[in-house]
Amino acid sequence: MIRFIAADLRRLWLGAVVVVLLVALATALGVTVTLQERALRLGSARAADKFDLVIGAAGSETQLVLSSIFLQPAPLPLMPGEVLAKLSKDPRVAWVAPVGFGDSFAGYPLVGTTRALIGSTVSGFASGRMFEKEGEAVVGAAVKLPVGAEIKPVHGTAAMGGETHAGVVYHVTGKLPPTGTPWDRAILVPIQAVWHVHGLGHDHEHEDEEHHEGGAAQVTQAAAATDEHADEDHGHHGSIDADAAIDENFAADAPGLPAVLVKPKTIADAYKLRQEYRNGNTLAVFPGEVLTSLYATLGDAKMVLSAVAAGSQGLVAAALVLVTVTHIGQRRRQIGALRAFGAPRLSVFAIVWFELFLLVALGIGLGFLTGLAAAQMIANAFTAKSGIILPVGFTGEDWRMVLILLAASAVLSAVPAILAYRQSPAAALRA
Repeated sequence: MIRFIAADLRRLWLGAVVVVLLVALATALGVTVTLQERALRLGSARAADKFDLVIGAAGSETQLVLSSIFLQPAPLPLMPGEVLAKLSKDPRVAWVAPVGFGDSFAGYPLVGTTRALIGSTVSGFASGRMFEKEGEAVVGAAVKLPVGAEIKPVHGTAAMGGETHAGVVYHVTGKLPPTGTPWDRAILVPIQAVWHVHGLGHDHEHEDEEHHEGGAAQVTQAAAATDEHADEDHGHHGSIDADAAIDENFAADAPGLPAVLVKPKTIADAYKLRQEYRNGNTLAVFPGEVLTSLYATLGDAKMVLSAVAAGSQGLVAAALVLVTVTHIGQRRRQIGALRAFGAPRLSVFAIVWFELFLLVALGIGLGFLTGLAAAQMIANAFTAKSGIILPVGFTGEDWRMVLILLAASAVLSAVPAILAYRQSPAAALRA
């Protein structure tokens, strides 16, 4: 029987290839959608796992998380700096770190933050050391800059026509190990450096001089200082004093902030802080909360794409039945000859059934491999752009789907086999 099927497939190889490709493409569409949706859920959840609570100005919860956790560029409203001062003294907080955005270099986002955030979320350095003064920077694992490299930040992004900050240079002092998060593509600098470049924050050394003279320095804070202002005031705010050691006791006089990342001491403290800072002026969210709502939207999109994939698979199945039934009609004389030479009905049934089932099974296998490759390519492109590692792979659910598809293929293949089984050899030879 096997030799007969092999000879038949060699004779009709072009039709066999078309059947396999049709099944493979229809299967690959559904597999790609399933694997990519699952990978996006797992990758984004892992990226947000180390951040318990995010607090920012009242506005969009989704944008707050996308900007502060996933480092997606967007203008966020600023909340008062007193929020940072209050949180830094709160006994329910293990650590709190401000984050500042707005600049970039070579396509990498430049993020102002503190040593507390870096030391609490990563274990050690791949090379180099932590930044210690305003002219220094630490880079993520995916940033293609060596220790010692110079960074001249651009306001916004170069692709959007951003201009390089005149006279501002950071030197890379350390490189972090991979984390599988968007922070792997980030350039981290002291938050004070970001404030001073944009004309925000107090100049502590200047304050000290005026204090000795008996005068209190009064600094006007702008919610969004322009680069023109920063350039005009370049001697005081627009440049970075590379010799100035950073001082992380700045919470009392911090300027407006787009967001702060908070690590509560207990789960109960996290819920209390979240409730306290959802007051109309500020917004506190659990990143997992926001991701859940995004997953709901993602799930709706998956349902639509899965319905499209199922529809295409149904059309392919119907086309296969039509083609094979027509093919059986054209092979009536061949089947009649087999029966006339003594082939039992079950043997004819088995030949026709196994031939079609083999082609469909090959198509399903090829479709799963193609879907895996396509999902991996999409994940790699997404990782290169966002820094989020998407874990693409098969699970037990996928293997159950393979069994279901094979079972459906077995039933589908039985339709033309039954027609061949019921065919009369005498009638077939007369045709």
